[in-house]
Amino acid sequence: MARKSPTQPPKTADPTAVPRIVAAARQHFLAHGIRSVTMDDLAGELGMSKKTLYACFPSKEALLGAVIDNKFQEMRREFEQITTNEAVPYSDAIGQLLACMQRHASEIQPAMLRDLRLVNPDIFTRVESLRAQLLQDNFGRIFARGQQAGMIRTDISVALMVRILLAAVQGIMNPTGIIALQITPQQGISAIVSVVLNGIVVHPGGKEQ
Repeated sequence: MARKSPTQPPKTADPTAVPRIVAAARQHFLAHGIRSVTMDDLAGELGMSKKTLYACFPSKEALLGAVIDNKFQEMRREFEQITTNEAVPYSDAIGQLLACMQRHASEIQPAMLRDLRLVNPDIFTRVESLRAQLLQDNFGRIFARGQQAGMIRTDISVALMVRILLAAVQGIMNPTGIIALQITPQQGISAIVSVVLNGIVVHPGGKEQ
């Protein structure tokens, strides 16, 4: 018999309560860390009984998993709206994608990454996997469009560009890297993308560097 995903609320959970709980937990966890609020605190803030909360999410780990799923589902939906819209020129699409990334990165504060390292490193491993797939799909798509538009170098394959981007993200956008460099996730992703894009863009005069 297939096991139920720990991030999915039980069938007996109140369907109207689940999105409220996830939204409140997302606000607390991403901005202030996983340890910033207890399950009892959330129940009190939402004006619901602890019984209702635990019927939806039997543990903080289950709730954290649901928050991660919610965050990445939203990011994937917004990224794909940008990268699959062929009517938008590449120069506009890449700007929209970077702005979208910045907005999502600004929601995640160092406390969240710190707590992932200390409290649940297994979930951060899952975050890395979801993030890699999201970036690979969407930057692969947008880099290909940039090559077709003559705005991105063609002497480097899209696959290699994406690998370089993923390596930089994995090396820096982790609890150890963020804390050691004393930067926010928003600052980290901004620097990474800036360096990568500056290296693959076709410079004035049309020469590929």
